[in-house]
Amino acid sequence: MNSITSGERIATLDVIRGVAVMGIFSVNVIDFAMIQPAYFNPAAYGGHTGASLLVWALNMLFIDGKMRALFSMLFGASMLLVIERAEASGRGGWATHWRRMLVLLGFGLLHYFFVWKGDILTLYAVSGLVVFLFRRKEPRKLVVAGGIFVILSMALLGAFAVSVWQSDLAAHAPGATAAQIKQWNESGGFWYPSAARIERDRLLYSGDWWSLVVDNLRGWGSLVGNLIGGSIETIGLMLIGMAAYKSGLLTGKWSDPAYRRLALWGIGVGLLGHALLVYGDIASRFYSPLIMGGFLAAMSPFRIVQALGYAALLALVVRRGRSRLLPRLQAVGQTAFSNYLGTSLVATFVFYGWGLGLYGDLSRWQAWLLAPLVWAVMLTWSKPWLERFNYGPLEWAWRSLSRGKLQPMRRGPAVAAAPAG
Repeated sequence: MNSITSGERIATLDVIRGVAVMGIFSVNVIDFAMIQPAYFNPAAYGGHTGASLLVWALNMLFIDGKMRALFSMLFGASMLLVIERAEASGRGGWATHWRRMLVLLGFGLLHYFFVWKGDILTLYAVSGLVVFLFRRKEPRKLVVAGGIFVILSMALLGAFAVSVWQSDLAAHAPGATAAQIKQWNESGGFWYPSAARIERDRLLYSGDWWSLVVDNLRGWGSLVGNLIGGSIETIGLMLIGMAAYKSGLLTGKWSDPAYRRLALWGIGVGLLGHALLVYGDIASRFYSPLIMGGFLAAMSPFRIVQALGYAALLALVVRRGRSRLLPRLQAVGQTAFSNYLGTSLVATFVFYGWGLGLYGDLSRWQAWLLAPLVWAVMLTWSKPWLERFNYGPLEWAWRSLSRGKLQPMRRGPAVAAAPAG
């Protein structure tokens, strides 16, 4: 398989994106299946022994955070690719970009309020508007700028983790005041939900669809907070992705030895850091300041280099082109938008009350079993669809709305695959 197909698709980008969107569901499925603190803290709900502990540990070592980082970097790379092609065709880079981000924001808001509030599209749309300002920077400057944003995010999240730790110490010190105890109960309550909170959460998500929508609308402030807090690291990751695109890392242009070195060191260093975190979390019995400070802050550089290591490894695999799975992974990557939102519809149907109503009823490992089933669906439908149509369903809607006119959907007998954007 060549890096660039006859239709100007960059196969390396598509394959990496396909792997990333599949990997993301491996961890998101827990957030669909049970109370949100369980996503970060397996001791909060869903089981943290036996098979459930193994599922958590393997996800933490290989998937959690790494695939989101990779997906964010790919978004930055693809965004730059679309801008370059728009400018080359005379359509205007900024006009094309802001319309795409505005439409993406609309999809994200609909997804957040009416399907699942774990949405990442709103974050990408807002972050993408900022990242546009850096599009002409050379790779080295993009890496520096991205690193600054990542370090700033680490500092803010680390400071918050320290404040939670200090709140714990103050609340459990001799002579602790009622205010100090209340503060710890409020901050620590997220990580260690009470039985009453778990039951309220279960009743909400096991109820009717409209009650969930109303709850999401009432909690709009959480969306704003997520955008403010999450955009800092996301901007940094997108900038690094733009640098990786310009340098040829994500387009299959590096030499084999360079890819092998990055794969070896990136994955190796990332695994080492996350192995230490897994050990620390288990040894501390999942102590909340360590969970937060370790995963959200300290692991940031480790997950970035591990994600880049995965990108290098996949670039080598694409270059070899010997696996029959590659065309299917590429198709999943080309339809990543449809696959991402599709997983939300499938998972909410399986777990929420408007569907099968399994929310809160399964252990972590049992809930995770939905992931390989969804992967199989992704790999099954994406390629045959693209053999008949130019775009995935939602990719077509995004492109049509962004351009203000319906795009040709059905593939003609001699029409090549259309480029992304």
